[in-house]
Amino acid sequence: MTLATQAMDIALIVAFVSVVLSQLLSMVRLVVGPDTADRILALDTMVVNAIGLIVLLGISQGTRIYFEAALIIAMLGFVSTVAYARFVLRGDIIE
Repeated sequence: MTLATQAMDIALIVAFVSVVLSQLLSMVRLVVGPDTADRILALDTMVVNAIGLIVLLGISQGTRIYFEAALIIAMLGFVSTVAYARFVLRGDIIE
């Protein structure tokens, strides 16, 4: 192994640990959150963290399919966050 591949492996491990820690802290905020707005933000942060984990998995395995899955999850995460926020504010999603 060259020095560059060792550095890449270490960087991937640090990135995985950081994103997993962020995911766990967001999960705590989702459960403990004192307000509904905190829970919505925690859920949106968890979607972003999940996208980050999928992208890191794609980088570590060297395949492109994970990046396409991350794009689909990003679109669904955005729409679901907006729909949930509208439901909390207005009581319905579609008027």
